Amino acid sequence: MPLLILVLSLAVFAQGTSEFMLAGLLLPISAELGVTPAVAGTLTSAFAVGMVIGAPAMALIGARWSPRRALIALLSLFLLSHVVGAVTPTFEVLLITRVISALANAGFLAVALATVGRLVLPDRTTRAVATLLAGTTLATIIGVPAGALLATLLGWRATFWGVVLLCIPALIALLRDRSLRQAAAAPGIRIRDELSELRRRPVLGSVVLAVLVNSATFGVFTFLGVLGADAGIQAPLIPLLLAGFGVGAFAGVTATGRWAPGRERAWITAGTAMLMCAWAAFALLVASPIALPLLAVLCGALSFAVGSALIGRIVREAGGAPVLGGAYATVALNLGAFSGPLIAGIVYERSEAAAVPWTAVIITATAVMITVWALAPALNQTRSGR
Repeated sequence: MPLLILVLSLAVFAQGTSEFMLAGLLLPISAELGVTPAVAGTLTSAFAVGMVIGAPAMALIGARWSPRRALIALLSLFLLSHVVGAVTPTFEVLLITRVISALANAGFLAVALATVGRLVLPDRTTRAVATLLAGTTLATIIGVPAGALLATLLGWRATFWGVVLLCIPALIALLRDRSLRQAAAAPGIRIRDELSELRRRPVLGSVVLAVLVNSATFGVFTFLGVLGADAGIQAPLIPLLLAGFGVGAFAGVTATGRWAPGRERAWITAGTAMLMCAWAAFALLVASPIALPLLAVLCGALSFAVGSALIGRIVREAGGAPVLGGAYATVALNLGAFSGPLIAGIVYERSEAAAVPWTAVIITATAVMITVWALAPALNQTRSGR
């Protein structure tokens, strides 16, 4: 595996920590800034909106630069936005910094995913993407629980400063990296050709499935700390609950990188059905302080096993969109990260926290029903996944 992919994974770890850390910060942020937990949950949706808008926009802008310059500039913007977020006294400014952070993160991830396509052969794309996304899953294992613990000890603002510190070594590593110094900007961008890739069913079907799977995942994960508290798990143990989800996520991504290549359709089809059953068990046992951590691990594993396979499939199938292919994958990931917390927040306000995982059951069941449509046509496509 090229060293640059590990460097990019380090940066993704810092950014993933920021994106997911609010799962453990909703209660302290809402208490200090005078908003409800559901309103505080919109910080996650705001981040996802920025990611959705920023992925194609920043990818197009970044395509005019060399990959190295784009990655360094976007990571620097991400770092500075967290400095502002750490010192702001108002929820509105914090919300704005989350959108700016997301724009930078979206551009970085889109360029990084496009760069992966340059660094490895097509048959190694799934494994390379899984390695890159391992930074995200490590964030859920280490970064998010550590952020929740840091917030408990020093306040939620300390977590934002922690993200700033995480970005620094990643930025230094990119500044010192030599493998992209000679890589030039894209010679020309044919927007119509790039967009036409999205109309191909192997790409579009994978995008739709990725949106649904990630919507269910991030909807529950955003409220996982609240669900744990409602189940009777003590506040000092909530970071361990979040870490359990992250451990499962890391295991799922690792399994995908090792065993999914060559059998993506079967992996996705079976994994989505198993995920629906796992969410149903989670919903039925959500009040159990014993079962909840175990199911968090299981759901994390299945969610990220399926999700990372879908992202890898999008990147590979959208090979005819060298600039926007990475953006398609980023948009798919973050449309789910936007819609999931938004839907979960509405359910939380109108019902109760225990109803949140049932939204994941319904969304994943929808994914199961359209899997045949989304994946079967690829059987007759020479560029499709195996």
